[in-house]
Amino acid sequence: MKKRKIPLRTCVVTKETLPKQELLRIVKNKDGEVKVDETGKLNGRGAYIKKDIAVLEQAIKNKTLEKKLECEIEDSIYDEIRRIIK
Repeated sequence: MKKRKIPLRTCVVTKETLPKQELLRIVKNKDGEVKVDETGKLNGRGAYIKKDIAVLEQAIKNKTLEKKLECEIEDSIYDEIRRIIK
């Protein structure tokens, strides 16, 4: 029996390569809207962040997601990420 390949992605904050299930995808679409992509299938430029509050706080402090997605990210998006992680 064949083993299924586990998709790996890199966290933009910690630079760790982890299975996709352990990460949360943040997407900026063509209109410049930033959304949290729990399904992993939304169209647009995506950045992955580890599902960990400490990593999220580091991303907010260093503005890592804003740099990767090249746009401003509202506090409501960070609040939604915080809610999903907990």
